[in-house]
Amino acid sequence: MPAKKKESADSVASATRVTAGAVATAPRLAVRKTYKLFIGGAFPRSESGRTYVVADSKGQFVANAAQASRKDARDAVLAARAAFGKWSGATAYNKGQVIYRIAEMLEGRRDEFTSLEVPASEVDEAIDRLVWYAGWTDKLAQVVGGANPVAGPFFNISSPEPSGVVAVVAPSQPTLLGLVSVIAPAMATGNTVIVITDAPRVAITLAEVLATSDVPGGVVNILTGSAAEVAPWLASHSDVNGLDLTGVTDAKLALELEQAAAETLKRVRRPAAVDWSADPGLAPMTAYLETKTVWHPKGM
Repeated sequence: MPAKKKESADSVASATRVTAGAVATAPRLAVRKTYKLFIGGAFPRSESGRTYVVADSKGQFVANAAQASRKDARDAVLAARAAFGKWSGATAYNKGQVIYRIAEMLEGRRDEFTSLEVPASEVDEAIDRLVWYAGWTDKLAQVVGGANPVAGPFFNISSPEPSGVVAVVAPSQPTLLGLVSVIAPAMATGNTVIVITDAPRVAITLAEVLATSDVPGGVVNILTGSAAEVAPWLASHSDVNGLDLTGVTDAKLALELEQAAAETLKRVRRPAAVDWSADPGLAPMTAYLETKTVWHPKGM
């Protein structure tokens, strides 16, 4: 090859290497994840199109999240009501299998939750809490129900039944264990759930676990955004049967929600400060149960 042509070829090759290096080291635009809502087993965006920016513990913006509206709350109620008949009618054994499956799937995604700044110990506690509630599904009726002695030739049997659709304002901290501790007891007793949370990264990642855990669509619905904006509509909705105010820290808002719930005779639970690591006892499960008493004549 002539010297001039060789020099030209070397220059082109050198320029190509420099350009390739520049492309390889150029900073790239971060693609932030947008966390959608979880309604009826699907992940829709908010009907309003609104989103808000989510920051990590260091104050850095790491994601976007859908901001639920009144219309989204109404859609969640419709989905929860539609799912109630099938879920409440499932056998206690089957409910336990489904909740145990959630624990299995959560176990397989431990690293994903720890990457979201959830302590590994909290992930373990959340998994154990799910297994605990899975074990109660076919035992609770024996503890809170039973045969009643009556004066007469009758069998008198009391049996617990789910109330229906339960709306929950989830606690902000601790994130995962708090969410599991308000969702699982309502599920275990045959209720369907609508959760309002301001912790979208953990909540919607948990929704992804639920979506792959044999949980029928609509049994659990998660709305991300402001409880002050969405909760009043659920508190006053006539097709919502229970209200859990565990995550409400504003006393004025809690009172307003209790007053709105009273108009439709909802069961309302507003526990004091909760130690999520402690034994939860039966109260979270019995809070949204109705007791049905049946009389049956003997000898027939």
